[in-house]
Amino acid sequence: QVQLVESGGGSVQSGGSLRLSCAASGYTSSSYCMGWFRQAPGKEREVVAAIDSDGSATYADAVKGRFTISQDNRKNTLYLQMNSLKPEDTAMYYCAATWKSCYGGVSAANFPYWGQGTQVTVSS
Repeated sequence: QVQLVESGGGSVQSGGSLRLSCAASGYTSSSYCMGWFRQAPGKEREVVAAIDSDGSATYADAVKGRFTISQDNRKNTLYLQMNSLKPEDTAMYYCAATWKSCYGGVSAANFPYWGQGTQVTVSS
């Protein structure tokens, strides 16, 4: 059973930084796609960034140049480094995983495994 546990959320001022972590367990395939999603109140869940098992990463236009997704395979941990945070980045952030490659698409519907979420709040 795949389990994903996020941590690292919090409250920061505009321009600040946070690093989210997602500890993963229970997956055995060497092929996978892992992603970070966010959902603000009243809005749909949207992809922020995703990384394939081959190391390639993709980002939403809204976060390009500010956020970096990375993984530590020894620790089975996914990270999201968030810099230059803006109030519009405020949302619940979720870690997600799928056995399929990211090249098949990174919409939320493609990911069967989800963490419980961690709140990020950016004040102006």
